[in-house]
Amino acid sequence: MKKIKITQVRSAIDRPIRQKRSLEALGLKKMHQTVEHNPTPQILGIVEKVKHLVQVEEI
Repeated sequence: MKKIKITQVRSAIDRPIRQKRSLEALGLKKMHQTVEHNPTPQILGIVEKVKHLVQVEEI
């Protein structure tokens, strides 16, 4: 199965608490941190909610 690489490219400062929690759920704690996940519907749904804060690449 392919994976996706998610990198936080914008700050979570001054963002709603739901967006901050979504970043935490993805495992992102600071700027320019990268995590890898399997593209499950749950992960893709979280990414969709914070797509303006992250960059997504397929591996």
